[in-house]
Amino acid sequence: MEGILSGLGPPMGFTTLDYTILLVYLVAVALLGVVMGGRQRTAKDYFLGKDTIPWWIVCFSIVAAETSALTFISIPGLAYVTNLSFLQLAAGYLLGRIVVSAVLLPAYFAGELSTAYAFLESRFGISTRRAASVVFLGTRLAADGVRLFATAIPLQLLLGLDYPVVILVLAFVAFLYTFAGGVRGVIWVDAAQMFIYLGGAILAIIVLGSEAPAGLPGLLRSAAEGGKLTVFDTSFGPGFFQRPYTLLAGLVGGAFLSMASHGTDQLIIQRVLTTKGLGPSRRALIGSGVIVIMQFTVFLLVGVLLYALHGGASVADLGLTRADEIFPSYIIRSFPPGVKGFVIAGLIAAALSTLAGSISSMASSTMLDLIKPIVGSRLTPASEMRLSRAITALAALLLVGAALFFMTTARSVVELALSIASFTYGGLLGTFLLGALFRKPLQRHALVAFGAGIVVMITVISFSVVAWTWYTVIGVAATVIVGLTATILFPGDRPLAS
Repeated sequence: MEGILSGLGPPMGFTTLDYTILLVYLVAVALLGVVMGGRQRTAKDYFLGKDTIPWWIVCFSIVAAETSALTFISIPGLAYVTNLSFLQLAAGYLLGRIVVSAVLLPAYFAGELSTAYAFLESRFGISTRRAASVVFLGTRLAADGVRLFATAIPLQLLLGLDYPVVILVLAFVAFLYTFAGGVRGVIWVDAAQMFIYLGGAILAIIVLGSEAPAGLPGLLRSAAEGGKLTVFDTSFGPGFFQRPYTLLAGLVGGAFLSMASHGTDQLIIQRVLTTKGLGPSRRALIGSGVIVIMQFTVFLLVGVLLYALHGGASVADLGLTRADEIFPSYIIRSFPPGVKGFVIAGLIAAALSTLAGSISSMASSTMLDLIKPIVGSRLTPASEMRLSRAITALAALLLVGAALFFMTTARSVVELALSIASFTYGGLLGTFLLGALFRKPLQRHALVAFGAGIVVMITVISFSVVAWTWYTVIGVAATVIVGLTATILFPGDRPLAS
């Protein structure tokens, strides 16, 4: 996306009204997080929200947490150069959440679990819990650090600020309400921000319709004539596994990816565990899948309408280098004052929801998975809270450091980091499924399988054997096969000492 920066220079037509909207928005979300967070007395209050958050608020929060600023700008670009076939993947996301609700959530609520990885301790042992937590922390730091930097790219373009300034402002606002309000504050702010960024996308559709002589109906007719409203791709043949957006790749690959992200990632499980029980958690998780389909439909429609408005011009014809640049450049050139500020607020909302969730989930996993099992008995509730907040501050600083690091790194490494979760999701989900579906695997088997799954994924991704939608499927299969094979080759009646 950096190619557009040199071509367009400072922000175009960004008025005092737009800046006022952004300032009011940033202050409002910080205050909302502080107020709704209430007072926390223990680490459990701070990281689990006292089990008093309505399921529908958690549902909105899950959607916001998985929607980054990259989603906000990249999905319209994807639709511009393809069609609506990404919705096949979104349908797979819903299927995956249904499986998680049936298979993994009962295990999470069967005991007094504090994180996703506490289940692995109850099933295998403390070493497996620690290994999963460390892997989560590493991947979350890298993936969200680079997302923070990538978010700064369009905002630098739109606001005319330096990258470090944008990074620090975003991180400070997210840290402020995360530090003061805990996970409860994060969840309520995320729920509000979902409506802000969706409102921004809907406003974009309205503006697009106003620019076309025949309005939205005319743009949709043009998009249909260009094949842009095609949803299903049922074709097979040579290169099938290299194409990411076929029906089978979308449903199967999307389901496994969603099972990993929404069944084993503390970023999401932390929210699920704040509900009042298994029933509300299931409603929150499955409901988020339904909303995600509607949300992607809106984002994709922005892209196909842009395609119709530009008469099918290629990315190069528009003077751009990547499809990701199409939506931000349109915002800067065509949106009227006020509307531009609101849409950029939506972009920032998508960024903050992911960033705050990352800070809170990293802090909770560090405290509850790594530190408290060792020193928990020696901590008073007050000291727990002080330590939890200190770890929250450290998590925010580390994310800023990661973003600043990627700011100076070659683009190829940035793109690698953006897909870093793919290296570990298969191993994580495979290990969880070993524990939930099979009785024989022990801790020694789980650790070997976990490591093997990650090695297999590094190999598959490095050689680009298949499309990215198949990555998690392969990682899960490798982990489960190795784990079950290990139980046959190295049986035992008890796990190794932790």
